[in-house]
Amino acid sequence: MTTVDGLPAHILLVHAIVVLLPLSALLLVLTALWPAARAKLAGPNAILAVLVVVLVPITTDAGEWLERRVARSPLVRTHTELGDTAIWVAIPVAVLALLVWWRQRETGTKSRRTFLGPASKAVTVVLAVLSLAAAGAAVFDIYRIGDSGAQAGWEGQFSSAPAAGR
Repeated sequence: MTTVDGLPAHILLVHAIVVLLPLSALLLVLTALWPAARAKLAGPNAILAVLVVVLVPITTDAGEWLERRVARSPLVRTHTELGDTAIWVAIPVAVLALLVWWRQRETGTKSRRTFLGPASKAVTVVLAVLSLAAAGAAVFDIYRIGDSGAQAGWEGQFSSAPAAGR
C-alpha cells in the first residue's frame, strides 16, 4: 500500500498501530489478571491482537515505501530501524492474548484434561507475569518508535515563536 487519498499510507496506518497495540496490551493485562474482564474481553482482545500483528507488516512496508521518498537523515534511519521492532512486541501480545482466551474458553469445559489448566494458580501467575512483561515491552517500543517518527517528521519544521501575523 502506497497512498490513501493522496497521503502516504504509512502516515494513516501508523495511527492504528499507535492506538491498537497499546490497547491490546492493556486488555491483555486486564484479562490476565481480572477474571471478570477475562470472561468478557479475552475473545475480542485475541481478535484485536491478531489484527495488530497483521497490520504491523503492512504499516512497516508502507513506511519503507515512504522512506524511499523522503530526504535521508539519521532521524529517518533511526525511525525505520526502530519500526522494524514493532512486530517482535506485537507477536508476544497476540500469542498471550490467544492463550488467555483459550484458557477462558476451557473454563466451561467439563473434561478433566485441559490444555492450560483453567483452575491452576501456577498457570495464572505465569500468564499474568508474561502478560505484564509483554504489554510493558509493547507500550515502551511503540513509544520509542513514535517518538523517533515524530522527531524525523517534525525536526526543524516549526519555530518556538508564533509565525508573523498570528
